[in-house]
Amino acid sequence: MMDTTYWGKNFGVMLFKDAISKENLMKYYVKTETNALYKQGIKDLQSKGFTIIAIVCDGRRGLITSFDTIPVQMCQFHQVAIIRRYLTRNPRLPAAIELTRVVSLMKQTDKESFEGALNEWHNKWESFLNERKKNEETGKSFYAHKRLRSAYRSLKTNLKWLFTWYDYIELNIPNTTNAIDGHFADLKNKLRNHNGLSIERKKKFIDGFLKA
Repeated sequence: MMDTTYWGKNFGVMLFKDAISKENLMKYYVKTETNALYKQGIKDLQSKGFTIIAIVCDGRRGLITSFDTIPVQMCQFHQVAIIRRYLTRNPRLPAAIELTRVVSLMKQTDKESFEGALNEWHNKWESFLNERKKNEETGKSFYAHKRLRSAYRSLKTNLKWLFTWYDYIELNIPNTTNAIDGHFADLKNKLRNHNGLSIERKKKFIDGFLKA
């Protein structure tokens, strides 16, 4: 598993964690989270003798397609968060309400069932998704439900990586990065008790906490 958390805009920690042993394997202090650094991290782990049987990460653009020979699971929690940003927590459109219900099935069903539910939703609401409006000033038309279209497109695009855990069920791949996210949350809560630490002292605290 790999993910990054930040304190402010220019100080973050990129962490690589073994899902089986729960051990923190390696970390980088970063100013910017990049796909190149994640790829470098995997190479560094391999150079240290680790065998990477699968990767669990968030859905940042380009990351899940960066590893040709290693199965990649996109964190389902992050996918749910993406849909929530498009549709809000309490959507009003019936189509959006139903899509939210489909998304809620993701963590409790298999790949075929989820894909079937998503296709069924699309067949029902395809005409609605394709509705267009016209800008009276420019005369140009545009899709009337852009955010709903974006939510659906995100699910269709990422579907290949949302059920890697199911495609390689013998590997026991986690379907989320929650183990790292929970670790980060605990770290941040403890650091709040030490407000005002310099960057160097903060790094020493993090070093001791993560032991990676």
